[in-house]
Amino acid sequence: MAVLDPDAMLRVVAELCAVLRRRGLPVAPPEVMDATRALAIVGVDDRHVVREALATTLVKRGGDRGVFDAVFDRFFDPTHTAPIDFLDRLRAAGFSSDEIETLQLALSQMMEGGSMGALLGVGGAGDLTRLLRRPDLLRALDGLTNPMQIGFFTQRAMDAVGLGKVRSAMPLLRQNLRGALGERGDALADRIEKELDQTRGEVRDHVRRELDRRTIGDRDQSKQRRLERTPFTSLSDAEVDEVRRSVRRLAEKLRGRARVRRKHARRGAIDVRRTMRLSWKTAGVPVVPIRKRKRRDRPKLVVLCDVSDSVRLAARFMLELVYALQELFSGTRSFVFVSELGEVTKLFAGAPVAAALSRVFSGEAVSLADNSNYGRVLRAFHDEHLAAVDRRTTVVVIGDGRNNYQADEAHVLDDLRRRARAVLWINPERRGSWSIGDSAMHKYAPVCTRVLEVACAAELEEAARTLIAL
Repeated sequence: MAVLDPDAMLRVVAELCAVLRRRGLPVAPPEVMDATRALAIVGVDDRHVVREALATTLVKRGGDRGVFDAVFDRFFDPTHTAPIDFLDRLRAAGFSSDEIETLQLALSQMMEGGSMGALLGVGGAGDLTRLLRRPDLLRALDGLTNPMQIGFFTQRAMDAVGLGKVRSAMPLLRQNLRGALGERGDALADRIEKELDQTRGEVRDHVRRELDRRTIGDRDQSKQRRLERTPFTSLSDAEVDEVRRSVRRLAEKLRGRARVRRKHARRGAIDVRRTMRLSWKTAGVPVVPIRKRKRRDRPKLVVLCDVSDSVRLAARFMLELVYALQELFSGTRSFVFVSELGEVTKLFAGAPVAAALSRVFSGEAVSLADNSNYGRVLRAFHDEHLAAVDRRTTVVVIGDGRNNYQADEAHVLDDLRRRARAVLWINPERRGSWSIGDSAMHKYAPVCTRVLEVACAAELEEAARTLIAL
């Protein structure tokens, strides 16, 4: 294992941490020491081991690992190494010690010499990082909200760190260096201007990263809102998966809230008479409240879902939500249909949601080759499963109501509504299409308790809340 110079290693790690901070990683001073100690233990012979040791001590969030790896690769690039300190870079470029000493003297005599040294990285990259993290620079970036503003706020940031004044001082510095060193003075001034251009690029990168940091939450929210309002039929494959995950998160949220409501409902109101009677045993101190027992049966749910081609994608999302919400209802029974009716209650109870839906949409429950026949399905349910509907039952029909010009049997749905607690129809088509072509919704809607348009994820969430509240 290589013998390490502790001071040199600390300086290298500190410079790496300065770059990481500039890229948005929160690195505290104690973590710089931890990273240095880690390298002292594992050594620097194995690049992979060095990377993992530094990542272990400096990266605290999983999402930051990619940024760390990119900085590490560039910082320790074996094909292109440059000294960290600006003066060391000048020596590597062929400037003599006397020329560098002349530059240092010229900087010390200039009003902007200290700022120029910090911006150039005299003493390392940490000074520029500290300048970029100053409170006045952060205030200068207030109002940064979109990429079109990067140029304006880059100029404001450069003014805040003093880059504008340093640029203005360059002619005087060039004149002084030319007077002291002749042509070499001009060469040295050219090198300084090149370094200042790189510093300007770093300031611009900092402004761009600050914009990303400030707006990433807004972008994510904007994307989420767009997905929530995008019609199911317009979603790409990747967006379908994302909406499906959102539906599952929604189901978990609704289940949690419903459990809390049931818990509070079970507590009941305070029974004053029994509470006072119990308090006689202790002369009224302390009073232990006795609550009335509140008996509330869970509602029942019956779902009939059209799985024909015209509504298949919307039905998949809705069935996924129904699958997840079953525990909120007593004795949920689920049916799917196209032209025939098939019960999938046991399938939903015994298989994971993905497997259950895959079997449904592969045609295992009912044939998917036929055209939708809502009248036949309603009549079949009424004849075979009417006993499942009582005053505790909410019947949910999911479908577009397009009956292919068959008998609609709307009176059967009306009879179900009179027997049930409520009949809720969820339709993925817009209301303006309900009386066009083969749609029978203009006949079904009047006999339902509620009819909801659900063409996107946001409307599906509203429908789920309505279902639970019925």
